[in-house]
Amino acid sequence: MAGLIAAGALGACQTSDLADVQAISLDRNQGLEQNIGSLTQTVNANPQEPEGYNVRGTAYGRAGDYDAAIKDFSTAIQLDPNFYQAYANRALVYRQINEPAKAVADYNKALAINPNYDSAYIGRGNVYRVAGRNREALADFQRAIDLKTADPRAYHNRGLLYQRDGQHKQAIEDFSTAISIDPKAAEPYSGRGVSYVALGDLDNAFADFNIALKLDNTKAEYWVNQAIVYEQQGNKPRAFKAYAHAASLDPKYAPAKEGMARTRS
Repeated sequence: MAGLIAAGALGACQTSDLADVQAISLDRNQGLEQNIGSLTQTVNANPQEPEGYNVRGTAYGRAGDYDAAIKDFSTAIQLDPNFYQAYANRALVYRQINEPAKAVADYNKALAINPNYDSAYIGRGNVYRVAGRNREALADFQRAIDLKTADPRAYHNRGLLYQRDGQHKQAIEDFSTAISIDPKAAEPYSGRGVSYVALGDLDNAFADFNIALKLDNTKAEYWVNQAIVYEQQGNKPRAFKAYAHAASLDPKYAPAKEGMARTRS
């Protein structure tokens, strides 16, 4: 994984401080009460229509009401046992609440109904990846890519696996493809930057970390990655500032605190 890359000595600094790159996360736009209220009116007007429950379940999931989301997806499935999208949506919620076995079971059901559903391969592959089942994860991401998916997560997540195996050139190619599909997602820039560091290409790494921060400056990991490049360049004052900002975002993030200790004047 990215956090285990060796990219050159820094005295006390180790490249294990590089952020452990995560998969692209669930859309966290909040489900507005007004929107959910409107969707509830639709459900009440058509209580036998499964799509209404599926849509409202998605809104509940985005709002963080996972119990309500699971209930709606389950109702949609009861009304239409072949509703493979509802299985995949419920699986995503199970991933969010750390019930991977249930998530895999739902992805399996979705794929049994529609073997060409790329989103289910990507979702199941990510469950496998987090569990360290890399071979199965790679097969799922590859299957989605073979299906000509337009979802950047397939390439991003396959890139993470290549990165974990030290295949950084292949990882960079996949992160670059993910970026070409969705240039506004921060995670592939961060992932590509980590692989650039591993290859000793600090200029491209620094550029990618800065883009990731421009797109999302709320992640302590991204600030630590930027700080490590500053540190490798010998610019301890800027490195300390970036580490300190990371620590302010996540006071429990050890690489930030360790970096501050190394670079404090």
